[in-house]
Amino acid sequence: MRQTLQQLLAEARSRIREINADELRALQARGVPVVDVREPAEYAAGRIPGASNIPRGVLEFEVDGHPAVNCARDPALGHRDQPIVVYCRSGGRSALAAEALQRLGFAEPLSLAGGYLAWTEGGGAVEGA
Repeated sequence: MRQTLQQLLAEARSRIREINADELRALQARGVPVVDVREPAEYAAGRIPGASNIPRGVLEFEVDGHPAVNCARDPALGHRDQPIVVYCRSGGRSALAAEALQRLGFAEPLSLAGGYLAWTEGGGAVEGA
């Protein structure tokens, strides 16, 4: 059965938990890793403080250090039993990323609702902009 992008996103969002900016701040204070799944140029143009960059296109490959990414594994992906927050520009890529992480055994992958746009529109701090 064919799906539209909106259907695919709705399905992903029904399986994951989205959080707001206040929840993200509380999780950051606890040391929960935050991963920006946007492309490197987007990340360089401005990001949520403390976020690491793992583009959506290679996220799954970096979980276990696949040879496609030179066996690299980001430390943010090293603890499948703890929460991890992912975000993108508007929340679509991060919803798909959180669903993928869940399927790969992460206990609590969280997606920032509205993404970086909602973060900045709500006055969230930015670095690198």
